[in-house]
Amino acid sequence: MRRYLLPLLLAYPVLAIVGDVTHRQIFPLIALLLLATAFMLPWLLTRRLGAWLLWLTVLAALVSSSLFGFADLLLESVPILVSALLAIGFGRTLGTPEPLVARFIVVLEGPERLAQPGVARYAREITWSWTLLLAAQALLLAVLLLCAEHAGVLARLGFTSPLAVPDRWAAMWLHVGGYLVLAVAFVLEYGYRRWRLRHLSHPGLHDMLLKLVLHWPELMRGKGAIS
Repeated sequence: MRRYLLPLLLAYPVLAIVGDVTHRQIFPLIALLLLATAFMLPWLLTRRLGAWLLWLTVLAALVSSSLFGFADLLLESVPILVSALLAIGFGRTLGTPEPLVARFIVVLEGPERLAQPGVARYAREITWSWTLLLAAQALLLAVLLLCAEHAGVLARLGFTSPLAVPDRWAAMWLHVGGYLVLAVAFVLEYGYRRWRLRHLSHPGLHDMLLKLVLHWPELMRGKGAIS
């Protein structure tokens, strides 16, 4: 799966930027299709008829949106949706005994690590940090989508934007910058964790990322994360 997934994810931002520069609907259409394919890839590779029928339905919906001139707007909404859903995913676990970062620690290092002094408190603090960062990111991206100088939603509706953001900068942040911020924040949090909990051993960054990808559904369900 990784052989196919990486090219799909790398091509997505390139096509998104090209679509913003050329203003041609074909590029956001292809970018959206690649993103949907990457999301559905585990089911598509099973070669089940239902998965491919769903993919064809998504394809038909995307082609229809492109014909009506909405493909680029859908594409620009994707980063906002991703950030908002992640913020909700982190935030909704704060009201439970197992905040998302605590689940993450348990999956990577076992429940005995969470029981060590200071670890559970750290996990809740970092879950709060990710919730606030992702919510702020979603808000910023929404402002950029609304206020882009010529391609923003307000400009398309004939209104003057109160904050005229150059289209190129808005597009770059929507499709590249926002994801880079999250990647940098993840690496910085990993370094901070190693410093703050320096009396403990830690898995390598590569191993941690691999386990995170493999166990993400389990983390979001939260079943058995804390015993």
